Amino acid sequence: MRIELKISIHQPAYLPWLGYLSRIAQSDIFVFLDTVQFEKNSFTNRNRIKTSTGPIWLTVPVLQQGHFEKKLYEIEIDPKQDWRKKHLKSIEMNYGRAPQFSKRFPELQYLFKSDTHRLADLCFEQLEFWLSQFNISTPIVRASTLAVTGKKSGLVVAICKHLGATEYISGPLGKGYLELQEFEQNNIRVSYQEFEHPSYQQLYGEFMPAMSAVDPWMNCPNPSSFVQRN
Repeated sequence: MRIELKISIHQPAYLPWLGYLSRIAQSDIFVFLDTVQFEKNSFTNRNRIKTSTGPIWLTVPVLQQGHFEKKLYEIEIDPKQDWRKKHLKSIEMNYGRAPQFSKRFPELQYLFKSDTHRLADLCFEQLEFWLSQFNISTPIVRASTLAVTGKKSGLVVAICKHLGATEYISGPLGKGYLELQEFEQNNIRVSYQEFEHPSYQQLYGEFMPAMSAVDPWMNCPNPSSFVQRN
């Protein structure tokens, strides 16, 4: 009898949001897709935090020369910019009055001591941290360690076959590019994440969804309860 195995696949994400973490929690295996091309102005190297004047972006600067010819795992962080200090300062300034700040900010300071110089490695280190903070035990596999090739839908199918998946949990955008016939031919079900964003007490007035995980983590004593699981 075939063992049921749900997997999800996504590109690295800096300071990921709740929907990203929730899809991982719904999966038996999560594939960290570090073998595709880097997309400028994506969530791979930036995310948002809430401030008194609205959301702002925290962006990890990368060396962009030749990045169109490089895979994500090859993209290097710009060593000349002191972005770690700036990001920590922004978080301290805007979450200093958050209920969990005094308890959790030192953990973030320790996390940001990492001196890794590749973007994917940074995102992977941080993902492990956020999974632990949100009590998610799903195993993570880096795509760069798998002997698979392909593009878009074909790459997803190849990864699913390689890992023996019976179900692929896609994000909503998958409806626009997944070739469902390929999945059917390989007996792989496709489901689409339907994430219902929880509301919670934030600083600075009206609730704003889809902030970085930093936001619920700083504001709520048990942010893991916001993650939808199997």
